[in-house]
Amino acid sequence: MTSNAKPASRATAKRDRVRAHILDIIEKSGPGTSLTAERDLAIELGVSRPTIRAAIEDLIRSGLLVRQHGRGTFTAPHKVTQELTGTTTNALAVPPAEGEWTSHVVSFTTTPAGPARAVRLGLDPDDLVLRVVRVRFVDGEPVSVERLELPALLVAGLTAQDMESGNFYRLLRDRFQITVLDAVQTIEPTVANPEQADLLDCPVFAPLLQIERLTRDNTGRTVEHARSVYRGDRYRVTSKLRFDADSG
Repeated sequence: MTSNAKPASRATAKRDRVRAHILDIIEKSGPGTSLTAERDLAIELGVSRPTIRAAIEDLIRSGLLVRQHGRGTFTAPHKVTQELTGTTTNALAVPPAEGEWTSHVVSFTTTPAGPARAVRLGLDPDDLVLRVVRVRFVDGEPVSVERLELPALLVAGLTAQDMESGNFYRLLRDRFQITVLDAVQTIEPTVANPEQADLLDCPVFAPLLQIERLTRDNTGRTVEHARSVYRGDRYRVTSKLRFDADSG
């Protein structure tokens, strides 16, 4: 039993040494830096290629490295950070996310609400709903697929081109006199389906963050239902927490 444990321990030690070496490269390199080929790393560190490969796969699963088919392995790109900050009303403020955001509208259609959307948006089933699907880019890289549903009567005259640049909530306020006030939002993990993978230029089953939001304006009307997915390797949400005696 002892003789079996020692080789396993040595293998673990080698993999940990390789992992530490690659982590040092990641720390010193910028996002998107190409990693040295497995063969060269194996020679440099005096270990086998399977040991190198195991350490790299572990770091890919951790999101610190990304593998691009036909190109190689790279340090993970910079993540866009969206900060949520607490307010005195126990809600969260939403400052602008970093980076330059643009959009490409994939579809822009108007259809009757139907029963489910009517309930969500506070409409009658025959009322029209504007449905928009757009890919959102940060600094030219696809980050999110966003699906919006809006009461069509509230945004009469809105065009697909309006949805491709600028601040959407500012547009609602300035052109349609709709001032968004609050929202109920949920965030949960998911994975990319083939359509999302194609739009986001990521592998099928790549990790995504799914964010669903129901937004009201300052008159209490529901003005938006949004369901979006964000690339897990490119986007993160941070928040500041305050604890009291009942926290736990």
